[in-house]
Amino acid sequence: MLLWWGVTRMLPPGAQPAVGLLLAGAAVGIGIPAATQICRATGLKDPQFVVIDEVAGQLIALILVPISWKSLLLGFILFRAFDITKPPPVRWLERLPEGMGIVIDDVGAGLYALGVMHVLLHFGLLPR
Repeated sequence: MLLWWGVTRMLPPGAQPAVGLLLAGAAVGIGIPAATQICRATGLKDPQFVVIDEVAGQLIALILVPISWKSLLLGFILFRAFDITKPPPVRWLERLPEGMGIVIDDVGAGLYALGVMHVLLHFGLLPR
């Protein structure tokens, strides 16, 4: 999150959404095959040391959200809450095989967090 805050400070105005989508897409695209390899090598269903899925989910939670310490903190809290509680269909997504299940359930949690963030932005409950 702090790294994303630093990156957004160097971006030209308006580039944050595209860069966020690109980075989240890269994390998903690299994360699925990498997590699959780790699952196969370790025999673990969801190795806790694989964190690229968390990176992807948290980046997704902040797409088109103005970056401030409040939005970063809220995005983190919302993402973690949805990642832990796994509301449908997130719970079902983690049942996908190997790296797909590891990464895609966090994408789902990130999308839930993104939705809440944008509702809060729409109603003025999160500063722009």
